[in-house]
Amino acid sequence: MILQDILYKVAISSVKGNTNIDVTSLQIDSRKISKGSCFIAVKGTAADGHTFIDKATENGASVIVCEVLPVVLKESITYIEVENSAAAAGLISHNFYGEPSAKIKLVGVTGTNGKTTIATLLFKLFSGLNYKCGLISTVQNQIADKIIPATHTTPDAISLNALLKQIVDEGCEYVFMEVSSHAIHQHRITGLQFVGALFSNITHDHLDYHKTFDEYIRVKKMWFDNLSASAFAISNADDKRGAVMLQNTVAKKYYYSLKTMADFKGKILDNGLTGLHLTINDIEVHFRLIGEFNAYNLLAVYGAAICLGEEKNEVLQILSSLDGAEGRFDYMISANEKLIGIVDYAHTPDALLNVLATIKKLRKGIEQVITVVGCGGDRDKTKRPVMAEVACEYSDKVILTSDNPRSEDPLEILKDMEAGVNVAAKKKVISIADRREAIKTAVSLAQKEDIVLIAGKGHEKYQDIKGVKYDFDDKKVLNEMFEMLEK
Repeated sequence: MILQDILYKVAISSVKGNTNIDVTSLQIDSRKISKGSCFIAVKGTAADGHTFIDKATENGASVIVCEVLPVVLKESITYIEVENSAAAAGLISHNFYGEPSAKIKLVGVTGTNGKTTIATLLFKLFSGLNYKCGLISTVQNQIADKIIPATHTTPDAISLNALLKQIVDEGCEYVFMEVSSHAIHQHRITGLQFVGALFSNITHDHLDYHKTFDEYIRVKKMWFDNLSASAFAISNADDKRGAVMLQNTVAKKYYYSLKTMADFKGKILDNGLTGLHLTINDIEVHFRLIGEFNAYNLLAVYGAAICLGEEKNEVLQILSSLDGAEGRFDYMISANEKLIGIVDYAHTPDALLNVLATIKKLRKGIEQVITVVGCGGDRDKTKRPVMAEVACEYSDKVILTSDNPRSEDPLEILKDMEAGVNVAAKKKVISIADRREAIKTAVSLAQKEDIVLIAGKGHEKYQDIKGVKYDFDDKKVLNEMFEMLEK
């Protein structure tokens, strides 16, 4: 595409060189540059793209987009100085790939917990309503039946727009995507046109990145503030920040709730291991999903479907038959002793509390709850003692272990978690750094019909240790232990 065409809407400070030239590809990684590429120098959390401008031109880049011009400008190169390279990357990518979000109905989901389940349920629901759909989520990206592995909750701006173009080219009508706070803050979604936006809830998370809870809220809210008047915005009325999220949006506002009057009102009639029995806007339905948190997820999905013009009875009929996302309250029952094994992605104190509170409601009486939980390395350290505290409060036995330690020493992470264990709880807590051993210990301690929760990794199929991703699947390991220990 011609350079001047892909600069549409970009806040440009200055131009040095010719803008009537052809751009063959967009890159934010100088190692991927080829002849005719446009290199966008983005200041990232780990590295600043401006330090790789010379490398990009040596590799064949003909256009450089940057916030600060190099001291020496090369004659054959066009330099575009912009106010914000990350925002420019979003807009340039959207233009380069032919504004894919304008050719499809794009619905986004944000919030601390529930994003994956809501996006996945929307994808399954609309596929069941005979639409061809795309899904962009933490677990996987999907175009109809074709699965594309996911690397981030929301891909970088160039990859995201390339994926959206692919989804459009394959004839999809809808895309449902998770929108993380990182993606909003880093402008990965800048330039995209959303027909709908959903808010699930907001709790303590990502403070390693956002520094303060207020900043985390502000970033999430910024996405709703920028929606168009033709879009719809749906929020959780029972979350104390649910109304704040929508207070400045010009989109059409809707709320869902279990506790107060709302556009999409639910009531739990029964919550058991066989599923949820709810009324939604006075219609009684049985769902396969379990737990109060999934009642909220179902209300959000129902609300979005109604806002998108679908018929309520058909929507509820299909929703009633759906399973959730992999690694979200994923449960199995062992062959001999009928132990209930639950694998869940819960990696925040609130998510862990939700899962354990759900388990508490499902308990028939004397079963023990044995929880295996860890915390990720190189992430928000303040939640580590809180995670251990929550696990102790709602479990009969707790095994603290490794999650994805990344560059940190697992034993140091465990020490941080142990700080949240009070004197009374110490007798029921064991620390085992090896996650496989921790799961084995939990299963060996379990007796007939006990409940074993493996929290923190959910759908993930790896453990990230010192930059290497080792094969590790909680669900697979749990099943292996059931068999090995003849449970």
